[in-house]
Amino acid sequence: MSATVAAYTAAALAERFGLRLHGDSNHVVTGVGTLATATAGQLSFLANPRYRGQLGATSASVVVLREADVEHCPAIALVAADPYVAFARIAALFEPKSERTAGIHATAVVADDAVIAATASIGPHASIGARSQIGTGAVIGPGCVVGDDCVVGDDCELVARVTLVTRVRLGQRVLVHPGAVIGADGFGIAMDHGHWIKVPQLGGVRIGDDCEIGANTTIDRGALGDTVLEDDVRLDNQIQIGHNVRIGAHTAMAGCSAVAGSASIGRHCLIGGGAGILGHLEVCDRVVVTAMTLVTHSILEPGEYSSGTPLMDNRSWRKSAARFKQLDTLARRINAGDKE
Repeated sequence: MSATVAAYTAAALAERFGLRLHGDSNHVVTGVGTLATATAGQLSFLANPRYRGQLGATSASVVVLREADVEHCPAIALVAADPYVAFARIAALFEPKSERTAGIHATAVVADDAVIAATASIGPHASIGARSQIGTGAVIGPGCVVGDDCVVGDDCELVARVTLVTRVRLGQRVLVHPGAVIGADGFGIAMDHGHWIKVPQLGGVRIGDDCEIGANTTIDRGALGDTVLEDDVRLDNQIQIGHNVRIGAHTAMAGCSAVAGSASIGRHCLIGGGAGILGHLEVCDRVVVTAMTLVTHSILEPGEYSSGTPLMDNRSWRKSAARFKQLDTLARRINAGDKE
């Protein structure tokens, strides 16, 4: 494997991404950085007004920004309607890419009836189960386990130590980061005369095109039907998705959030870090759930939702917590007074 070093002129970047250029069109960009840390030859961006004070002192050679900030920019400027989106697209050009060798590593174990595309790459100590299919250009990294009856679509990448347990279907261009487990048993148990009986998890997991699954995230397979992630869903690290959950297209969830079984989340939703959604609830399209919020009832109107108490010093919190218990009595007194 070998990595290539990228270099682009400011004019080439402007033309490629439809940006307006102010300054030397021939200046070569060889990397990216923040306004505070970028050095000569690197490109940075200004999207958040809170960082505008860093613009005048930046050592970046090129800055992506809005038209209103051009006059304050000491560097070459690339003007974008959304500087953060433009920077993301440009930065992707400088992400080191290792060349993958197609074929199956000598230490990999592949079932006789598995179907592996000729251009797929199966890494060291990977395992491919019975009746599974690995698509064109797919990369199965070192130590990955693809269980029985799984499908890994074209140009997917399982980075390392990813486990697809059984009946997992990935669309095209799905990126799964190390340690993720997809298709493990959902948490299904039934109480019988004081003892738990395990409920078989007979469904699978279906993940659409262009999704990203973060490190150590877990997605349980369905009890009867499938757990479903539609196209372009983005999950951060250490997220738990319960069995038979459905997540709509273009929804993103931040780290350590969790969704209990059979909940349904709409499209274009944003779920903050550490948030929890209880089972069997519905969250409609275009909902923002802020960090550490617990969703205890269905959300049927788009908007931003929050729960919990804000941070305060411990002494104040203890006083407030003691008063929580008094709220019901106080409310009853107020209601009684209103009726008199």
